[in-house]
Amino acid sequence: MTAPDQTILSIANLSKRFGAVQASDKVNLDLFAGQVHGLIGPNGAGKTSLVSQIAGAIAPDSGSIRFAGTDITSLAQHQRVKRGLARSFQITRLFKGFTALENLSIAVQARTGTSFSFWRPLVRETRLQEQARQMLSELGLSARAQTLAGELSHGEQRTLEVGLALATQPKLLLLDEPMAGSGPEESERMVELINKVRQKVTILLIEHDVNAVFRLADRVSVLVYGRIIASDKPEVVRADPSVIAAYLGDELRT
Repeated sequence: MTAPDQTILSIANLSKRFGAVQASDKVNLDLFAGQVHGLIGPNGAGKTSLVSQIAGAIAPDSGSIRFAGTDITSLAQHQRVKRGLARSFQITRLFKGFTALENLSIAVQARTGTSFSFWRPLVRETRLQEQARQMLSELGLSARAQTLAGELSHGEQRTLEVGLALATQPKLLLLDEPMAGSGPEESERMVELINKVRQKVTILLIEHDVNAVFRLADRVSVLVYGRIIASDKPEVVRADPSVIAAYLGDELRT
């Protein structure tokens, strides 16, 4: 287990080009265990490409990624998940025709390796169901256990997606814009959930809601045109002239 404040993820000189677009340009980034690390930047800055390389969805052209002391640059996505790296956007697609409880039961099953019986419905798998119910309670979705995932509100679906990622019991959770498309109330509930989850897992938070990032993050990195132009405590990044000039101007001061 990685001790608090120790480096859990270290990215060195990571580069990725798509044709004429330099998505990642010699990116260097360290994440520390027990922290929420915010990653912000304008559209097209390369945030999704960087997270996809961390998760193993795409391979970098050069550079390295070390996770929990091990080089994972060449590992496949499922191998990274087994080592404790989960991405809410990548691995938590909901089964819209299954209930919230069934979705979480499947996620728990995937982690434990328990085999479902072909002759019994999923809800009879008592042990899985108990673990899933406990997770629903922690997510604040107990009352929606028997609701089809497709009938949940947008915010509830995003919360359930985070729950599916947490079911893998990760050491590092990559949250890719968890508040996208959410209204103020749903966004605030997600902020509360992230504050709760951070007690158990290190988080890399990619989010367009800059104010939410500055509220949540212990450290913030700013990515512009594939390069990290600043990485420090929120109050330092907020006042950085290069960040103000390159990103959101005076909006970062609000």
